[in-house]
Amino acid sequence: MSVKIRLARHGRKQHAYYHIVVANSRAPRDGRFIERIGSYNPNTNPATIDLDFDKAISWLFKGAQPTDTTRSILSQQGVMMKKHLLEGAKKGAFSEADAEVKFEAWMKERTAKVQASKDKLTSAQTEDKKARLKAEAKVNEARLAEIAKRNAAAAAAKLPAPAPAPVAEEVAPEVVAEEAAPEVVAEAVAEVQVETAEENTEA
Repeated sequence: MSVKIRLARHGRKQHAYYHIVVANSRAPRDGRFIERIGSYNPNTNPATIDLDFDKAISWLFKGAQPTDTTRSILSQQGVMMKKHLLEGAKKGAFSEADAEVKFEAWMKERTAKVQASKDKLTSAQTEDKKARLKAEAKVNEARLAEIAKRNAAAAAAKLPAPAPAPVAEEVAPEVVAEEAAPEVVAEAVAEVQVETAEENTEA
């Protein structure tokens, strides 16, 4: 029976996470497995890996073969490096103490690289956030200026129109004539009455 170290998919659609399992190579991908030795979540940045280091080393020495993706995960966690150093110590290239020292130095370098990558990512996110806030502030300023302009135009439209200056009325000559007409009529009536009285006296 060939044994594989591989990923078993879990989670929902477009948001999957994986268990790192030791399973029979003929078993279904998400089927039965011999032992679970960790988990891998690619949804975070950087990806979150939880691995039982000692169990992974033990299964590798028992002959379990990791898949390509799992091998990459084990390499990132230092499992493959530790296995390489322990094999060198078994062959007599150096002692196990030297292998441990080399592994500690490698892990420190690896941790420093990972931390630098995280710091760079955090800095990039901070700069991106500042740029987006600055752009949003500019948009808000332009919007406020446009609103103020509209309000000023509306206020100017609501102001009452100035009252026109008073204009002196001109009296038409016909009106003057109409106003003088009663006196002329009275004088004419008086003359007619005098003439009538004189004619009556003569008769």
